[in-house]
Amino acid sequence: MENTEKKAEEQKEKQKEKQKEKQKEKQKEKQKEKQIKDCGRERPYDAVIFDLDGTLLDTLADLAASVNAAMRQFGLPERTPDEVRAFVGNGIRKLIQRAVPGGESHPEFERILDFFREHYGEHCMDETEAYPGILSLLDWLKRTDIHAAIVSNKADFAVKKLRDVYFKELVEAAIGEREGVRKKPEPDSVLQALAELGVECGRAVYVGDSDVDLQTARNAGLDCILVSWGFRSRDFLLAAGAVPGQIVASVRELKTLLER
Repeated sequence: MENTEKKAEEQKEKQKEKQKEKQKEKQKEKQKEKQIKDCGRERPYDAVIFDLDGTLLDTLADLAASVNAAMRQFGLPERTPDEVRAFVGNGIRKLIQRAVPGGESHPEFERILDFFREHYGEHCMDETEAYPGILSLLDWLKRTDIHAAIVSNKADFAVKKLRDVYFKELVEAAIGEREGVRKKPEPDSVLQALAELGVECGRAVYVGDSDVDLQTARNAGLDCILVSWGFRSRDFLLAAGAVPGQIVASVRELKTLLER
């Protein structure tokens, strides 16, 4: 009798434990659903907004060449490609500010900046090329009816010129830095691109290669995928607040995330 009651009690305890586990699982599922709802995200996406330099195009050689042409013109020390790599990401003015000793306090700063703009406008396609696999990725996006756009801190004329030459009809909107419009990481240009595409924030993802891109996506309310083949390393991106799951090392990995 005693053994029977003891077994019955043990059975009840086991059932209680099972019920607790089931409740925990239900709570986890509800939490996941809430997170998805709160984020307003669904996949696949209707649009992918790309950064340009270091994400779609390897522009470093031409940027460095134009920086050093300006340095030579004004008798200033030249910069290494690695230095220029670290300088880019916040627009042309900031690039030259970082490259010129003394920055904007240099008496010839505005002339140096103008020289760089003119030189880069003429030579922005000398060595620049799309990263391996990018054209195939953009073609896949077009075939699957996912919109593609570029939002960059590069000068607007250069962004549009490079889009027209390298990506033609594969990228629908291309927006760069313009007077009177806040540049990345402010969300203004990203929101303009989405408006041009007719896509809501919750149906788009931003793809870039820097801490600026990560913050841009956050400010715009978009998901973010970061590539480690560009101007910033994986370790740099992690230190900037990225999580491992949002960093990709190849176009194949990027496509996999876009398909989910």
